[in-house]
Amino acid sequence: MELHLEQIRDKQKEVWNKFSPGWKKWDVFMMDFLKPMGDEIIRELHPSGSDVVLDVASGTGEPGLAIASILDSGKVVSIDLSEEMLKVADEKAKAQGIKNFSTIVCDVSGLPFGDNTFDVVSCRMGFMFFPDMLKAAQEMRRVLKPGGRIATSIWDVPEKNFWITSIMGTINRNMQIPPAPDGAPGMFRCAAKGFMTNLFTEAGFKNVSQKEITGFLNTGTADVFWEVHNDVGAPIVAALSKADDAMKAKIKSEVYELLHKKFGDNPVNPEASALVIYGEK
Repeated sequence: MELHLEQIRDKQKEVWNKFSPGWKKWDVFMMDFLKPMGDEIIRELHPSGSDVVLDVASGTGEPGLAIASILDSGKVVSIDLSEEMLKVADEKAKAQGIKNFSTIVCDVSGLPFGDNTFDVVSCRMGFMFFPDMLKAAQEMRRVLKPGGRIATSIWDVPEKNFWITSIMGTINRNMQIPPAPDGAPGMFRCAAKGFMTNLFTEAGFKNVSQKEITGFLNTGTADVFWEVHNDVGAPIVAALSKADDAMKAKIKSEVYELLHKKFGDNPVNPEASALVIYGEK
């Protein structure tokens, strides 16, 4: 891997390890938020029986844990760059009594598995953070058995994701945040029309398809909305760390005003949209 890609990878590892306590704190909440995307991945993959499954960018364990729970004699191997996130996944597996689930800290661009190892590969919300997305897709295809199935999810366009653009847009209106370099990891890096289906096709997958899945961030109140983002949102925390107290207060006030304008006295449950992409080896 080229040096600049290694640097991006190492930064990603640092960030996700740093924010693992926030993800553990809000795990039930965030897993509920991301569940529609995981459920669709499982529907597309229909893992069963003795399938051997690789869950990539597993974080705190989903959808790998859900898949493991529906297998008979099969197993799930969950991988992530962040050992701290995977510690949470291991704790959850133990608490849920799931024994056919294991974790490995590794880089998706150099998977430590032989060719044709897995029946199924799942990857929920990982691709937009991979330094080399094509290499990642090629590695996933390499470790799939012939006829094996892959499904991943990525965030759809910003206009359909008020749950994050409401706060990031407010930050960007108030602060001069330098734009990310081309190709740098980011929430909407993969959202352009046809981006992921073309990537899968280029990586050698066939029968590639795509489906939109919608959901809601059920925070209920503006206070919970703000707290969640400040515990799990790395780009939000990074931006606000450069603001003085007065600017932070201004941004918070404007976010609350925006939420009130949209939801009034109703629960603050902003919408989200993701794309689930399927392919076969």
